[in-house]
Amino acid sequence: MKRILCLVAVVLASNSYAENTKNEWQNTTISEATIEKIQAAKYEYKKCVSDEMQKSEYQSQESRAATDAIIKQCEPVLTKMREVYLDEKVPETIADRHLKQLRLQITRDALQNMMYAEAARQSGQSK
Repeated sequence: MKRILCLVAVVLASNSYAENTKNEWQNTTISEATIEKIQAAKYEYKKCVSDEMQKSEYQSQESRAATDAIIKQCEPVLTKMREVYLDEKVPETIADRHLKQLRLQITRDALQNMMYAEAARQSGQSK
């Protein structure tokens, strides 16, 4: 009796696993044009963050608050990249995961730069 119950449990578990793999994005190729669009959007996002960091209004703010404001200001650029992914039929979870990773990386870099600039201002090395 125990063997039958174990066998049924194994069959049901493998059946549910098979259903989950159908919902996952299978490794496909993305066209060169799509990759170029994604890279162009990524460049735009980095450029937006860089341009915002140069504005004098953020220089007087605390580095974390300034970084948060900069990232929020450039958020619409990421929407374009998300649209490129969705047009290519990449599942939303995969696209959102990549955008979150990109946003986190850029936020860390921006915060680090803002903290360096704030420390330089406080030490009197920068005007």
